[in-house]
Amino acid sequence: MNQLEQLKQSTVVVADTGNFKELAAFAPRDATTNPSLILKAVQHADYAPLLTETVAAHRGARLDEVLDEVLVRFGMEILKVVPGRVSTEVDARLSFDCAATVARARRIMGLYEARGIGRDRVLIKIASTWEGIQAARILEHEGIHCNLTLLFSFCQAVACGEAGVRLISPFVGRIYDWYKKSAGSQWDEAAQSGANDPGVKSVTQIYTYYKKFDIATEVMGASFRNLGQIQALAGCDLLTISPDLLARLQASEEPLPRVLDPETARNAPIHAATFNEPSFRFALNEDAMATEKLAEGIRAFAADAGKLDKMIEGLA
Repeated sequence: MNQLEQLKQSTVVVADTGNFKELAAFAPRDATTNPSLILKAVQHADYAPLLTETVAAHRGARLDEVLDEVLVRFGMEILKVVPGRVSTEVDARLSFDCAATVARARRIMGLYEARGIGRDRVLIKIASTWEGIQAARILEHEGIHCNLTLLFSFCQAVACGEAGVRLISPFVGRIYDWYKKSAGSQWDEAAQSGANDPGVKSVTQIYTYYKKFDIATEVMGASFRNLGQIQALAGCDLLTISPDLLARLQASEEPLPRVLDPETARNAPIHAATFNEPSFRFALNEDAMATEKLAEGIRAFAADAGKLDKMIEGLA
């Protein structure tokens, strides 16, 4: 078996792309999108008509409504290819507004349901701010399942587990980026690879904690920079991987052993943790990497949502 086939023996493989025409070659179970991926896709000749048609069909509607229609249109196309779930993101500009996030998530799910898609096939992506996590708590109680994204710290993961979130997406590559940039010329790539990669260590800690304390939230490693990060997390519940790295896994027949194992995790000598709002905010504040990367991620997704707005306005 190639490495992609080997990985699928212990981990659910998810495609991280808005380019649904690339999906079939890798046969992922699920797919994730975000505003940046959708923005990239709609600038491609193959996908531009989806944007044009959607805007034309909803001319006169509010801009935020049309934006959600565009996101769901891409999600519908992806669901024609993958047998599992698609993740569709709430506007990042609502990341600090619990009520608005809940309302937007309900609307996105309503758009899917109006097209005959059940709630079991959609995850609503929400940034892992305190407000986002509390919005997810409300939505999960309503049967609207969530994917908490832009997750960089242990406190975010614990709070998501306590909120009953269906799935989290810890960002391996962005954690790695921060530590590499922070170390500058002192960075030792070989010493910081594999199990010692700071992004890998973060996901391993979260995976171990969830399995130790029987937390049902699924862990989906995301944002990979190299194959070593993926290989070091084989056995994680899910991994969402870009098409270029999926192709590289598919092209290799080197052994890919399972690394993360639930039985091993259950025997780990760790203690339970809990966070309320003040302790969560303090723990996040104490983690410079997580604070900076969360803010940076929200800004980037918000900027790309703004660019999509302008493209929609240009077609309206």
